[in-house]
Amino acid sequence: MSTPDHSQSILRRKPIDDIEVENKHSGLFKSLGLWQLTAIGVGGIIGVGIFSLAGLVAHGSADTPGVGPAVLISFLIAGLASAAAALSYAEFAGMIPRAGSAYTYGYVALGEIVGWFIGWDLLLEYIAIVAVVAIGISGYFDAFLSGIGIHMPVWMTSTADEGKGGIINIPAILVCLLVTWILSRGTKTFGRFELIAVAIKVVLILFIIGLGVFYINTQNFNPFMPSGFGPVLAGSATVFFAVFGYDAMSTAAEEATDGKKHMPKAIVLSLIIAMLLYVAATLVLTGMQNYKDIDPAAGFASAFQGVGLPVIATIISVFAVLSILTVMLTFLLGVTRVWFSMSRDGLLPGWFSKTDRHGTPQRVTWIGGIASALLAGVFPIKAVADLTNIGILAAFVVVCVSVIIFRYTKPEAPRTFRLPLMPVVPAFGVLASAFLMFQLHWETWLRFGIWLVIGLVIYFGYGKRHSLMNPNSPRHDEAVEMHTPV
Repeated sequence: MSTPDHSQSILRRKPIDDIEVENKHSGLFKSLGLWQLTAIGVGGIIGVGIFSLAGLVAHGSADTPGVGPAVLISFLIAGLASAAAALSYAEFAGMIPRAGSAYTYGYVALGEIVGWFIGWDLLLEYIAIVAVVAIGISGYFDAFLSGIGIHMPVWMTSTADEGKGGIINIPAILVCLLVTWILSRGTKTFGRFELIAVAIKVVLILFIIGLGVFYINTQNFNPFMPSGFGPVLAGSATVFFAVFGYDAMSTAAEEATDGKKHMPKAIVLSLIIAMLLYVAATLVLTGMQNYKDIDPAAGFASAFQGVGLPVIATIISVFAVLSILTVMLTFLLGVTRVWFSMSRDGLLPGWFSKTDRHGTPQRVTWIGGIASALLAGVFPIKAVADLTNIGILAAFVVVCVSVIIFRYTKPEAPRTFRLPLMPVVPAFGVLASAFLMFQLHWETWLRFGIWLVIGLVIYFGYGKRHSLMNPNSPRHDEAVEMHTPV
């Protein structure tokens, strides 16, 4: 096993050679091709952004003014910042096709403490993403039932903080547990389900766009930016949640049949497809209905209801529930693979990295799923969405910095994809991501800070000492055995 001279340092870096060896002992099955990977990326990007967050940002909330039709600009700003990070991810994914995504990239390029920081960050963010999407599904499920004359009690469909008289969001909890069960069936089954579900989702969105165009009232575009440019920027920080599904998809790199070749292509393809659909969908949404009348929880359902098409609204609600499931699956996959990777590296107990006969880390799958269910059941969508965004933006900053440093410190490393205009593109990604982070509310920063402090306590209390990069680790024999040729 390769051991750097600074093996006791918190900045010790994981050698790429070690990663190649570890991949052969991972216990994960290689069953995902290019189109399945792209489907996972599209599945993670498109969903709650179109069906919930677009309406939420356009309409506004109690403490945030609505941006109206300018929600389109919010998506474009978020997409531009995301594109710079996506290219950075693509370069790393072509070099290091390993479970862990940004956690692994930071570990290899910047050192263990940075890898831990971003891995611990992603554990919370991915779980929170699953929760916020479940809340979005709950809104559409409620809209569907209302469309067929069934009205669920308010106490069981919303949280206390939403001000509707609710107590707990039971549909959101149940959908989290359903998605956890699907993912627990194994990557091959999950990949097939995701490919079919994403195809249905894209067809649905094209149907919505194609039909909605005929009901656009251009008067709804005036004023285009009713609250000025400031809320548009703040809105871009919120909808950023909707444009980074490729991040979670990259955590499945070890389960790709040819990760070095297919991962970069899947990342770029998924973002291009998603942004084209987002631009068209937001134009249709704000053109069909005045932004003040859009239902923040179920935007397109309310838009078609508003133009006298209640049956279409009900159909959209049904398929929105099914299609948004793919977002939850992608990010629950993400949290389990990051958790698995950190455990395998010794930074968390090895108990978490055990896989079953399906090649699935069942323990972290169910722990992550139950945690997301609890979060979805008691928190409002805006608070959870902002919490996820600050963490992913922090991950983007780390990945963009890492790709710059690694290009100059390891120029000889084989790269199947090289991002253009180095270092301009990743530098822009750093600046754009940092700027969007500072658009978020101070309470979001406080929650984020508390989580990171807890993480540092665990790292210095357990992770640093048990890391497989530490020659004095209680798990060092395990690392030597892994790296000894059979």
